[in-house]
Amino acid sequence: MSWDAGDIAEQLADRLRDAISCAFPGHTAPAALRPSAKPEFGDFQASFAMALGKTLGRNPREVAAETLACAHLEDLVEKAEIAGPGFVNLTLTLSALTRALAEHDSPTLGVPSCSAQTHPVAIDLCGVNVAKQMHVGHLRATIIGDTLARVHERLGFKVFRQNHLGDWGLPIAMTLTALRRDATDLDTITLEDLNRAYRNAQAQGAADEAGLAAAVSMGCGPHRIAELTEQNEGAAQTIADAKRTLVALQSGDAAAVADWKRLIECTMREVYQVAHTLNVALSDDNNRGESFYRDELAGVVDEFQSKGVAREDAGAIVVPFPDRERPLLIRKGDGGFLYATTDLAAVRYRVQSLGSARVIYVVDARQRDHFRDVFEAVRLIGWDMLPDGTRAQLVHLPFGAVLGKDKRPLKTRSGENFTLKALLDEAIERGRREVHARAAAPDAPTHSLDPKALDAIGQAVGIAAVKYADMSSDVTRDYVFDLDRMVSFEGDTGPYIQYAHARIASMMTKYSQGAGATKEQSQSLIHPIEPSERLLALALLRYGAALETSARELQPARVCAYLFDLANLFNAFYQACPVLKCPDESVRESRLRLAALTRRTIADGLTVLGIEAPERM
Repeated sequence: MSWDAGDIAEQLADRLRDAISCAFPGHTAPAALRPSAKPEFGDFQASFAMALGKTLGRNPREVAAETLACAHLEDLVEKAEIAGPGFVNLTLTLSALTRALAEHDSPTLGVPSCSAQTHPVAIDLCGVNVAKQMHVGHLRATIIGDTLARVHERLGFKVFRQNHLGDWGLPIAMTLTALRRDATDLDTITLEDLNRAYRNAQAQGAADEAGLAAAVSMGCGPHRIAELTEQNEGAAQTIADAKRTLVALQSGDAAAVADWKRLIECTMREVYQVAHTLNVALSDDNNRGESFYRDELAGVVDEFQSKGVAREDAGAIVVPFPDRERPLLIRKGDGGFLYATTDLAAVRYRVQSLGSARVIYVVDARQRDHFRDVFEAVRLIGWDMLPDGTRAQLVHLPFGAVLGKDKRPLKTRSGENFTLKALLDEAIERGRREVHARAAAPDAPTHSLDPKALDAIGQAVGIAAVKYADMSSDVTRDYVFDLDRMVSFEGDTGPYIQYAHARIASMMTKYSQGAGATKEQSQSLIHPIEPSERLLALALLRYGAALETSARELQPARVCAYLFDLANLFNAFYQACPVLKCPDESVRESRLRLAALTRRTIADGLTVLGIEAPERM
């Protein structure tokens, strides 16, 4: 994957690479350029000289000096110093920084475009099962997948969101059979009713042959043996009835298919409601469930066999791997297919039909071995190869669990799994409570708002708290769901970022209603002279790089960390540099434009995370 690059850091890196080639013909090396850890060391620091010096057998400081002698940095760098064992510290000229900010202050906000990429990206997200309520695990699969889709879209990629519904097979047929037997009105059924029916159907289909054999051998009373016999006979009948329903579905029976679609509609109503609450882009167009691939499964197995990638093993069809004993089972001995068969068909569709050069599965860590096997099987048969010779990147992004304060999987007080809807309702309630409490203060910006408007802000705060907390650390790790910390307006939280945005918006409103209302705001350039201004300006220029890194590493945390840093730098700038009360008009105009650019960047970054950016808080 390649990125368009044109920011000032890339210009510096390019010129240093050219200088290395000039100073040491036949040798190339990356500039190893990064933002300086401390302002007193300049704006950027390059560490190329240490590695290159080792290659050349030369003193790194001498290598750095000879490189700088060949570098043409006059229009970009005010001061270049060699420090320590051979670090090169670079301080930009004010004019170069001003020009860079002017270019950044555009609709793109300096974000590079990958629109020239010929291949799209497919992202597997959400992954709900029909007839089952969404739980906290679906929170992570949904918002992480949506954010990665947004990051790629912001960079100009075409993205296919793929919601792999569990909407086919015997469990669904069992549920449908039970509902039809009870003459349930499927037009009015709720997902809670449907979930209950699903659990009951599973229980009714559960035989206990081992228990019956043990009861007989141990001489248990006739009552216990009769109970187990009745249970097993009932389970066998339940399974037989469900198989007849499944055959009817497979043959396209109109009545059975119509009822099956009602189960999907009932399930997806709540899924779409949750997605809307979470500000996640998800619709019918994204649904590619197991049923979508059902007619392709036999062909998948046949092709694996015909190409010699799969073999028969005791009546089953398996894909063996050269580096491990455990094969991948793709057809059972009774002719039935498995999840792996469906996933193979899904990968083929996403690469060969959609043309995706990157296929990302946002699925919990327990599926790690499964996807390892599926992806290896895809590579063995060559389905990861696109017609132009591009080999698609197949990635499983495993996420950790959501834990309670006791560091155990999050449960309700009764010990049951939290439904996602209940969790979000609680977060929204906490957000609203916090916003209403703050609005009670007479000097609060929201004091004059009506309760409905405060509720809307509170919901945005509650959802931001949940989403930011989920994505602000490495997604592969478990994290503790702690609303007390997450809803805070201070610290590394979503509401803190939102509040920084609202604070700037409030300042801009005051300007437009005050002295600024009498004239059009000047389009003069931003001149970041004070240290806190300069640090904020340099951070703004890193926005595009933060998005690139997030997409490359598949880590929304990179965007979160960038926004948190930007909010902190703005607050430091705001404390150190008067804006509205600055007596010098040209300085005031420069700082207003710097603040406005910061607001736009924070708003854009929050949008990438699928988080609202309220104007007042």
